[in-house]
Amino acid sequence: MNNYPHPIIAREGWPFLVGSLVIAVLLTWLTGGIPAFLAWIIALFVLQFFRDPGRAVPMDAGAVLSPADGRIVAVERVNDPYVQREAIKVSVFMNVFNVHSNRSPVEGTVQKVWYFPGKFVNADLAKASTENERNAVWLKTSAGADITSVQVAGLIARRILCYVKSGDALTRGQRYGFIRFGSRVDVYLPLDAKVKVSIGDKVSATTTILALLQPSV
Repeated sequence: MNNYPHPIIAREGWPFLVGSLVIAVLLTWLTGGIPAFLAWIIALFVLQFFRDPGRAVPMDAGAVLSPADGRIVAVERVNDPYVQREAIKVSVFMNVFNVHSNRSPVEGTVQKVWYFPGKFVNADLAKASTENERNAVWLKTSAGADITSVQVAGLIARRILCYVKSGDALTRGQRYGFIRFGSRVDVYLPLDAKVKVSIGDKVSATTTILALLQPSV
């Protein structure tokens, strides 16, 4: 379980950042000109891609937080294929300029984790939820609500990282995974959850409330 204070740059990116900086410095020293300029552009891209800022956690009771930065591309009633139930799916699409660190949408206990190899079609497409490489985490809150958070690889993404296993306890907004280079996260909610976002909305991991869970009876 990798729960650590949020650094300025995600540790998943350190090898890429060091490598890109070394190449940029070498090209600047050896050749200069356009090759060096392009190398510095790539290094800056790597730097911005792997940024990992800390986030303030809303204290609203029953809040389901966005697990990722990005744009809402789906709010629909579907079958949750992992927990086998009718659910509301809220999907967040991350482009290459978003923060790609993933946070837990709720406080709860991990019931099960599934990994599925798959395709790498554009994560903005609906079929990405069922056809692309993905990793699903089923969480149960203390009130008994089931939340499924699914990391989905995208057209460029080639690595899903998930650091939790069955039995782990997560707090709201706790960092639990990372996806490299453009992707999507699907969140499956109980049918009685009150969704607070719409298609097209821009959201931020942890700070944006996707929905409010109904209090248990």
